[in-house]
Amino acid sequence: MPIPALGAATLAAVLDAGSMEAAARSLHITPSAVSQRIRALEDEVGRVLLVRTKPLRATPDAHAIVRFARQVALLEHDAAVSLGHGAGPVTLPLAVNADSLSTWFLAPLARLSARHGVVFDLHRDDQEFTAGMLEDGTVTGAVTSRAVPVGGCRVQPLGVLRYEAVAAPAFAEAWLPDVPLGGGDGGDADALAAALERAPLIDFDRRDDLQTQWLAARGVDPALPPRHRVPASHDFATATVAGLGWALLPTLQSQSALEAGRLVRLGGDPIDVPLYWQQWNLRSILLDAVAAEIVDEGRRVLAV
Repeated sequence: MPIPALGAATLAAVLDAGSMEAAARSLHITPSAVSQRIRALEDEVGRVLLVRTKPLRATPDAHAIVRFARQVALLEHDAAVSLGHGAGPVTLPLAVNADSLSTWFLAPLARLSARHGVVFDLHRDDQEFTAGMLEDGTVTGAVTSRAVPVGGCRVQPLGVLRYEAVAAPAFAEAWLPDVPLGGGDGGDADALAAALERAPLIDFDRRDDLQTQWLAARGVDPALPPRHRVPASHDFATATVAGLGWALLPTLQSQSALEAGRLVRLGGDPIDVPLYWQQWNLRSILLDAVAAEIVDEGRRVLAV
């Protein structure tokens, strides 16, 4: 059964906008026309495609149709460029983890936007969950910790995002006097564990387990320290520099503060998070250009 391209494009626009009214404005038609297209598409495929909530949500049956719509838009853009026609900007939804977004990911996007006129719609989530957005058609590419390709996608390694335990000097002096600073280990193990059990730490959110991993590796019960939660990468780093608690920061993010003496290393082994670029396995000039720029940047700035 062929999928009506117009209806599929309208479904994607509705999900991107979150409502029929907002989609109508982006498509330059009336909300009634949007509703009619969606109903006609649902009748054609014999499935309910939208959950009528605020914002509207896709049903599982809608994912393949949304993915189809985004692929058609990419191929239309490529064809127009190849024929020398003026192609308007195409929107590429991409998924990325917060720490990549705040450290290295925006530079290649800026270069791509200047050269190709592409518009990016970024979706932020933990690197362990971004691959799910590829599966449901929400995004065309993703920075992910998942090395195994999502179905219908291809994968390339980017490098390693390295995290080190750091704290503000005054915080370390007050809370962690028994922790050898500057990257070294040693000292009284019992005193060290007792200090880390009391010292406040900062988690990004409830899914952030980096601090937990680091404590467990040092034989400290991760359930004991008090925990702040600061769910924004820049603010998370700012809170650490301000002395709210200790935390694991990407070396890319903490290096300048370490060199300026605004942070000190707490020692222990760093935690390395391998990152990968996954994108739809679609031969698209634009999507391939995006992949090449992002992969080159990742391999240039991330640890090997």
